[in-house]
Amino acid sequence: MKKVTGIILSVLMVFTLCFQIATVNVHAAAEKEIVLFHTNDTHARVEEGKYAGMGFAKIATYIKEQKAKNPNMLVVDAGDTFHGQTIATLVKGESIAKIMNQIGYDAMAAGNHDFDYGKDRLVELAGMTNFPVLAANVKKADGTNLVKDYIIKEVDGVKFGIFGLSTPETAYMTHPKNVEGITFADPIKEAKKMVEALKGKADVIVVLGHIGLDESSKVTSEKIIKEVEGIDVFVDGHSHTTLETGKLVGDTLIVSTGEYDKNLGKVTLKFADNKLVSKEACLLSKEEAANIAQDQEVVKVVTDIKESQKKVLSEVVGKTSVVLDGERADVRTGETNLGNLITDAMIDLTKAEVAITNGGGIRASINEGEITKEEIITVLPFGNYIVTKKFTGKQILEALEHGTDSAPEPKGAYPHVAGMTYKIDANKPAGSRVCDVMVNGKALELERIYLVATNDFMAAGGDNYTMFKDAPVLIEYSALDEALIAYMEKLGEVAPKKEGRSTFIAKKEETTVEATKIELPKEVIKVPATKVVDSKNATYTVKSGDVLWKIAEKYKMTWEKLAELNGLKNPNLIVAGQQLVVPAN
Repeated sequence: MKKVTGIILSVLMVFTLCFQIATVNVHAAAEKEIVLFHTNDTHARVEEGKYAGMGFAKIATYIKEQKAKNPNMLVVDAGDTFHGQTIATLVKGESIAKIMNQIGYDAMAAGNHDFDYGKDRLVELAGMTNFPVLAANVKKADGTNLVKDYIIKEVDGVKFGIFGLSTPETAYMTHPKNVEGITFADPIKEAKKMVEALKGKADVIVVLGHIGLDESSKVTSEKIIKEVEGIDVFVDGHSHTTLETGKLVGDTLIVSTGEYDKNLGKVTLKFADNKLVSKEACLLSKEEAANIAQDQEVVKVVTDIKESQKKVLSEVVGKTSVVLDGERADVRTGETNLGNLITDAMIDLTKAEVAITNGGGIRASINEGEITKEEIITVLPFGNYIVTKKFTGKQILEALEHGTDSAPEPKGAYPHVAGMTYKIDANKPAGSRVCDVMVNGKALELERIYLVATNDFMAAGGDNYTMFKDAPVLIEYSALDEALIAYMEKLGEVAPKKEGRSTFIAKKEETTVEATKIELPKEVIKVPATKVVDSKNATYTVKSGDVLWKIAEKYKMTWEKLAELNGLKNPNLIVAGQQLVVPAN
């Protein structure tokens, strides 16, 4: 009996163990890991650079390495991809389509800048890619979609429903001709329709949304998610937001890489029985990718494209009868004729009242004679585009003060302007040196609102133009180099001059007894009378070499106020040993 019982127990133990092993194996077989790589707002920065990201060749290498470890992956983009740099604009985006084909993208959303060549060209580009360009809310006059609205993509038995959304801001952020005959439907309503349509067809729903998280926008990706249930992952673009580990809103994970391929996004999705059980986001940064080798196939594609563009770059776009001054030492310290020409082009394109661009963005001069496209691009190499915003006169004055605060010392933020003139008086303290500001012949009004054209770098607070940052963008225009080329072609031959748009008033030599070396008897020197010192004031004894504005700066006041406090009729005349009334510390 004991033997029989022992045999039965042994069999039960073996059966239980086998059942446990079988259960573990079944569970292991049911688990899958699928990786979603993503980019957004690359703006054609295909090559690694100081002001760009890791470059598409390194992205390609990393994706290949990861695919060798786990072939279950998708590669997607959230838009603003076909436009931004010369390599793209010279051939209206075709070059970017070729590079993305080589990397192996699976889908992308249409960003507002992807419409910059016009809606018809976007449709052509969608035909050149080996993957769909998606925009469920972009409609033609007959109500049909301009490009594909969604796709179903199967990866290892898991069906991904992927649809695209484009920001409605495109309707007014690009040139009106680019979007003639199409409308941008409410992304929230279209997202609800897409989710409903995909529920029975897909295991996972992914949005490629060029929408953004900028609170000044009427519709944000977060707002869509809060009103539309059923979205698993929202790959976002437009606001250039960097989300290092994503942002969970309800059950939806928002991911965004920032801009200019400075990061590559990675979302790891885990499944059990084809049901999504976990999602995790991270970024591969440009710094982390420093030692990754460039994919030579992508390098070859880029090299071949650039070689084929040499003929286009040699095209003559205008002529100048004078040297156009873009020397570093000049554009960072004052007005130049080339700075004037560039800002004039900005006014011509946008019809703004005022144009402002930073001297640090002007990188070369152009000699007399014919001007080629390549020369223009060498002058303006960063691919910055023009935007319009509305600023008060006070904000404009703050910007001028900021950009000129180190004059005559060089500064990349030095403001080149059109539609406006101003003076910088070095005899006044920093922060209040800009004076005689005129806008189209009339004195600047601090409370008045002005329409201002600037570049996207400054508009976002670049070069520390923080006073520009928060105002909403009204319209986004073409790149600075494109605008200048169009302006040159319009004018034919140019001969811009320095016109006194910005004038520097040098510091006067302070006149002191020592400086003029006037030998007078001590009893003849009359020290100006000072006001009676009260409990709120103290005294300061003037030293050799002192000037009034420096003393005032030390006590955080203007030299005018200090002169008034001490009853000085001639602020330039202070002498060693003289006592001045100053605020008590």
